[in-house]
Amino acid sequence: MKKVILSAALALCMGAGAASAEMELSVYSGWQTAPHSRATGDHPDGGSYDALIGWEGKSFEMPPYYGLRGTWWRDERLGFGLEFTHAKVYAPDSERENIGFDRMEFTDGLNLITVNAYHRWLNRWDDFTPYVGGGIGLAIPHVDVESAGGEKTFGYQVTGPAVRVLAGVSYDLSERFAVFGEYQFTYSNNEADLEGDGTLETEIKTNALNFGVTLKF
Repeated sequence: MKKVILSAALALCMGAGAASAEMELSVYSGWQTAPHSRATGDHPDGGSYDALIGWEGKSFEMPPYYGLRGTWWRDERLGFGLEFTHAKVYAPDSERENIGFDRMEFTDGLNLITVNAYHRWLNRWDDFTPYVGGGIGLAIPHVDVESAGGEKTFGYQVTGPAVRVLAGVSYDLSERFAVFGEYQFTYSNNEADLEGDGTLETEIKTNALNFGVTLKF
């Protein structure tokens, strides 16, 4: 799936290249966290559950947190793009065990795909360019859940809508390369199916400080 996203971002750049030379392909990583949210559903072993989960991000453990972004700048201010983020969240051991799960995580990952719009202030501070953006799309997490009774769910699912907003600053190293830092917030509404006729519903929000590099076409 990650190869498909990268190919789509490249296609966006190539397809729009005839209309504008302002094309960018960016890659980033950073520190991603997720606040508490409720997890509810039907338990694969019978009954239902409803618990507040203090999700852990563990950004630098394998597989790491990262993202890819393709952007077409129509002019000096307005841009559009496609973005893929490989975020991840783990339910703490004690909290998932309390509701009867041996595993409960989206770690390969909480994959978010959005179509974005951006506004920038080109070279506002010499070679520094501040920007803001936001987008809507889909959550396609890798659902990794195992009940205490042994029912195991392990695979990708389209679980619901996703939203992202971001703000950052880029710095031009040359005409072809730039580096950037940004804050990014994402929201996804996830409704997953579990083996054994179980379900998992949770709204996950992430906060991230991203650092990356951009190649310009």
